[in-house]
Amino acid sequence: MSVGLGLPFCDPAQLLTWARRADAAPFSTVALPHRSAPGAPEPLLALAALAGTTSRIRLQTELPLAPPHRAPLLARQAATLDALAGTRLTLGIGIGDAGPGTGAGGHAAEELAALRGIRSGGATVLFGGAGPAVGERVARYGDGFLSSALPSPHLGRLFRDVEAAWSHAGRTGQPRLSAQVNVALGPPPTLDRARRELRAHAAPAGGSARPTAGADATDAAIGSMGSADHIVNGLLTSRDQIRDAVAGCMALGADEVLLCCWSPDPDQVGRIADAVFPPDGDWPGLTDD
Repeated sequence: MSVGLGLPFCDPAQLLTWARRADAAPFSTVALPHRSAPGAPEPLLALAALAGTTSRIRLQTELPLAPPHRAPLLARQAATLDALAGTRLTLGIGIGDAGPGTGAGGHAAEELAALRGIRSGGATVLFGGAGPAVGERVARYGDGFLSSALPSPHLGRLFRDVEAAWSHAGRTGQPRLSAQVNVALGPPPTLDRARRELRAHAAPAGGSARPTAGADATDAAIGSMGSADHIVNGLLTSRDQIRDAVAGCMALGADEVLLCCWSPDPDQVGRIADAVFPPDGDWPGLTDD
């Protein structure tokens, strides 16, 4: 099992520092999702910069499915980035809860098929979402499933649905299963900043919660979980909470857990590494590959 970091997007100037420190630690991935907030970095451009300053760690983004005329361009951009980064790219695609033959906004299945060329080049393609069709999308077009930050019962059900769809489609091996957890670790100013950023993202208009995962989409699932208060109160802020959450995701079958950070304080990289990669290595099942 692997543990990665979801990078904070509120201060793009800190991203290089975060990536360098994560690359020097045992983390498996740095992830930068698409966000529509003012000042948020364009993820593929940002990951191109991070590729040049790292050598080992995988680079992941989470994007909404491109409009039909842009799907081939997205595939070409991602394949180029993957080649320049030494085949270290994981492309997460969120496509909402439309039926199995469509993507967000009614896009045809052919648009999903346009992304297959990325996989042939070596990149990993994960699909996010919370609807019943996500398993079929993974089985037909992808390598695995990217969950949002969900309670264990929801996460476990989605994992099993994806595995069942994979087996039903006759795919060999197992789908890659990735979980996400919202975290912050540090002094009170770091925690306060993380809560403010998470709240602003979860309910930017001060009303109902905004979708937050898969690719800027916890889709319907996060809406069903409740208000922005519920999401912010779920932020994990202690070493024990973070370790327990990673262990819980592992028990559900996750291959990787992304610890999504919301405060730009880069010292969190070392704090989180100390929490999840203890020097004695005494945590069965956790690896640094």
